[in-house]
Amino acid sequence: MTGFVDPERKQFEAFKALDRDHPIEMLNLVRFRANAVYPKGHTLADARLTGAEAYHRYGLETAPIIARLGATILWRGTFQTTLIGPGNESWDEVFIARYPTAHVFLQMVTDPDYQKAVVHRQAAVDTSRLIRCAPSQSGTSFG
Repeated sequence: MTGFVDPERKQFEAFKALDRDHPIEMLNLVRFRANAVYPKGHTLADARLTGAEAYHRYGLETAPIIARLGATILWRGTFQTTLIGPGNESWDEVFIARYPTAHVFLQMVTDPDYQKAVVHRQAAVDTSRLIRCAPSQSGTSFG
């Protein structure tokens, strides 16, 4: 399977083309590499961190940015099994991040401090899914 770590240009353009003036919730499904792979010359390139350790660094460095922008982790869970879908996909991190607007998400990913921190995510992640959703009303039934 090909790893999905960063958005492709076409996907990013489609994201930006959607309405940006309402809250968004991003479903994050993340699988780590066994060993983090930092770019050659990076100070952690020879540190022998696991993917989970590198992702933890990503979380620590991005937490102040997320807080400053008013984003939150709305929900976090521990993956157990897939009932419907590819049986070969498993996830190390499963969470939903809420952003006040899509503008805020774009502000985050272009923030200079975020740009420095994202190297940890890129080193950590084997593959991922990042799915943008518009919040809707909760209820007591499907559909």
